[in-house]
Amino acid sequence: MIFCTFDFRNTMETRAVKDFYTEIFGTLCAEINHFLENQSTQDIGHFNVFDTASIYRSGKKKAEMPYNRRTYYKISLIKGRNRVECADKVVNIEDYAILFATPRIPYRYVPLDQNQAGHFCVFTAEFMPKSKTGFELEKLPIFSPQSDFVFQLTLDQYNDIELIYKKMHSEIESDYAYKYDLLRTYALELIHYGQKLKPLQSTNGSTNASARILSLFIELLERQFPIESPNQTIQLRTASDFANTLKIHVNYLNKVLKETTGKTTTEIIASRINQEAKILLRQTTWNISEIAYSLGFEEVAHFSNFFKKHSKVSPAAFREVVV
Repeated sequence: MIFCTFDFRNTMETRAVKDFYTEIFGTLCAEINHFLENQSTQDIGHFNVFDTASIYRSGKKKAEMPYNRRTYYKISLIKGRNRVECADKVVNIEDYAILFATPRIPYRYVPLDQNQAGHFCVFTAEFMPKSKTGFELEKLPIFSPQSDFVFQLTLDQYNDIELIYKKMHSEIESDYAYKYDLLRTYALELIHYGQKLKPLQSTNGSTNASARILSLFIELLERQFPIESPNQTIQLRTASDFANTLKIHVNYLNKVLKETTGKTTTEIIASRINQEAKILLRQTTWNISEIAYSLGFEEVAHFSNFFKKHSKVSPAAFREVVV
């Protein structure tokens, strides 16, 4: 099947948020007009969420969405048979999918039957300002022209994402004063979920792979700290613990860390545990056995020997000097 035999730049119309509501509901009622005009004066942009099945039941949803350039972003959780056409790409959806639409990429969405379900949310760029998100929507991989834009889902993935939409539906109907901040968080969760469906490919071979493993290792290590309670204890203490969590062979982990840091996995772990031990000895009144337990030592003697090996002084002596 061949598409795009005409010039999109000349034939695509620009679609605003009001046009979207016209597409869904027909002629806008005065209440919706008032709502949109009121939102346009606020610094929250625009956001809304819909249940696909209820729209199809109402008969207000067009069977086909033509190519157009929209001024809003749209994230659709899809359940049912559909076809998505974008430039020379055609994606057939048989069961479950999620679609990330951006104002820059035109597409046609064609339902292939009436058994449509799922959810979708729409929002403007103003709803996701860099000052609140830390990034620009247009620069995210999921919204780039090179993105796959539609991702097939398993049933479990569909159910995971649907939970987010259900929270959106509940929140948008609430009278919580900060509900749009929470809705923004839910929308960001959808975006990050989508970006994780197809991780970016490494372009620099083993160098990038090593950097990524180092970064993940440090993240796992640091996630265990700070220790804030004597009942808290670290779970990853050995090179094998980290390798198993990262799903790589321990020898490979050791090789990567040695090549990138000059230290072995065991040396890095021990250094970080010793650093935390000094902090706990210096800043808490916990007894030494409590500190030993929180750092993963079953015996106080083992902790004392460890600390003396790395700090050249016993835990008790270190505490006395500091105090």
